[in-house]
Amino acid sequence: MNAIKLNNPYATALDGLVIEDPVHAFFDWCKEREQIRIRRESGHPPPWTDDPVFQQGRFLNVFREDDKGSRAVVQFCQAVKDQRSDLVHALFFARWCNHHLTLNMIGAEMLTHPLALQARLRDLGDQWCSEVYPVVPLQWEGKSYDRFTACTELFPQIVPFLLEAIQTADGNVVTATETINATFQMENDFPIFMALIDVSWFFPDLIRPDSPVPSGIGAIPYLDRLQHHLGCADHHEVAEKMIAKQATLWPEAKRSFTPVDIEYLSCECRKYFSYLNGTKRFEGRNLFIPRT
Repeated sequence: MNAIKLNNPYATALDGLVIEDPVHAFFDWCKEREQIRIRRESGHPPPWTDDPVFQQGRFLNVFREDDKGSRAVVQFCQAVKDQRSDLVHALFFARWCNHHLTLNMIGAEMLTHPLALQARLRDLGDQWCSEVYPVVPLQWEGKSYDRFTACTELFPQIVPFLLEAIQTADGNVVTATETINATFQMENDFPIFMALIDVSWFFPDLIRPDSPVPSGIGAIPYLDRLQHHLGCADHHEVAEKMIAKQATLWPEAKRSFTPVDIEYLSCECRKYFSYLNGTKRFEGRNLFIPRT
């Protein structure tokens, strides 16, 4: 993702740490994290693992569709899942909001009533959106739109622009992201990317699930380790090789990986090994408190 103007706070997170085989470490992480999810959802009491890092740290699930945020996005879009324009609108709103509790409280049909939507979100105060990733102002026709005004006032007006950018990208999420951000001029285009990659869940002919993806700043340190270990030219080749290796290193997985999985999971591996390296601490939002 475009983060040229942003410093990467994770750039040195793994410095000095020896990971003998980052490929096997990646798949070991996936297997253990998936077993934690299965044990938890099966009703087993915590802890769901003997690994002290997994016991104390917060991590996303291996498969995006198992995370509460993604589940909320999919549920939010159900009423418009067959209408391309309405779906694109719903996905952009959902990823600008990015708060599962808000998405679970409102329906996508409210997006066609912007005044009522604004009133509902204002009732929620600062809790209407999540700060998991930054959503910076965007530009449109010489005007700057903050997070709130972009997803409540602007998006209903520019759905044709968004849909055209997607349709002309030949299924490539990087191309679509760059096309939209050439106009939006966001310092961090991650919300655009998230909305677009979600399109592939509903309309894989618009955004291909196997599309190459950009590298987020949190994933770069681990992707660099994989690139060096595998002798790849770039992170796109890393994704291709890791997807191929799944057949032998984790054939029992419930589905095959796609490029976005490799990117997203590399970020989670960076988090895990940052704890081991002492560059990330079990405190604040990072501290996991199990709930049965």
